[in-house]
Amino acid sequence: MEYLPDRNSRYKDVDYWDERYKTEHSFEWFGDFSKFQHLLQQHVMKDDAILVLGCGNSSMSSDMYDAGYRSITNIDYSSVCIDTMSARHDATCPGMTWHQMDARQLSFTDASYDVVLEKGTLDAMLVEEKDPWKVSSETACLIDQISRVLKPGGRFLSVTFAQPHFRKRLYARHDYGWSVCTRSYGDGFQYFLYVLTKGKELSPEDATLERRLLEEAQDPPNEVRTQEADTEAFLDCIDL
Repeated sequence: MEYLPDRNSRYKDVDYWDERYKTEHSFEWFGDFSKFQHLLQQHVMKDDAILVLGCGNSSMSSDMYDAGYRSITNIDYSSVCIDTMSARHDATCPGMTWHQMDARQLSFTDASYDVVLEKGTLDAMLVEEKDPWKVSSETACLIDQISRVLKPGGRFLSVTFAQPHFRKRLYARHDYGWSVCTRSYGDGFQYFLYVLTKGKELSPEDATLERRLLEEAQDPPNEVRTQEADTEAFLDCIDL
């Protein structure tokens, strides 16, 4: 890959993305909108107010706009990305907005959106997490922000390569006030769409998982499984 960084931690570096977006026209993590549109349309209504986190230079937002989703707010912490995407789509997607913003510090008021959607953004932010069973306060802050801006009954949709065995440990928590549903797509290599609905209870299975994790946190095991070394490009295989 032309834009592959020399180490995984660079995926969290805004300077890396600024430089990449200066020359890269478009890139689709986990395939374009058509790959998971059949799943998304089951959970997102055409008149929903939608917030896209870490929009990047993906065509997903414009593809959604063309499919009839018109109330779309896009954020990315790269100003280069936002300037480029705004100039590219303002004329063809009137009403769709673009803002330079850190997803961990959303400036929107509580209960602002029916849908918060991310595709690969959280995966990029998790690259420096050394223990897949626990995450840093920085990552937890992001999830808190997402839960905060969702309306009652709103949905957080997360598109990722992370299997439920790992990602449910982050999402299945009573504090966020949502239920967790998992769907998958892809031929051969499977990607996942997590649908978290604000105001619904965790399933008995997910509630049991949360209790077990809390118990483990109080009495941690002697051996901790870690992710790959920082030089291993674990994001290499995530586009279709």
